Amino acid sequence: MITIELDSGSPGGAEAVLGAPVLAAVAVHAACAVPGVRRTEPGLVGLLSSAVRQARHRVRGLAPAPVEGVRVRVAGDRVRLAVAVSVSGPAMRVGQAVQRAVATAVAEQAGVSGVDVEVSIVDIEVE
Repeated sequence: MITIELDSGSPGGAEAVLGAPVLAAVAVHAACAVPGVRRTEPGLVGLLSSAVRQARHRVRGLAPAPVEGVRVRVAGDRVRLAVAVSVSGPAMRVGQAVQRAVATAVAEQAGVSGVDVEVSIVDIEVE
């Protein structure tokens, strides 16, 4: 989780806490918006945790945001994201664009300056 100061101008200002699923959802949306990205790809651990998360949300009557294919680690004020994608087109270019898009989106949405993004191309679809 990462804590964001919302009102730095007042004493004891407000702050928000963003969990890993929120950061992962921002990353998924940013990655999927990059031209050439077909989808994010969860690994085996991602599939299991996603199934548990979706079951918890269904019990509560909520629709979970998509987080499959992104792992999040927070260390101090740095956020590290590992994004796995399936692409079409030039993999290197698409991967670099995903890296930039995710880093920018998470930095802007979460208000953090330290964002590291690792992109894994796990499948290339030939059109």
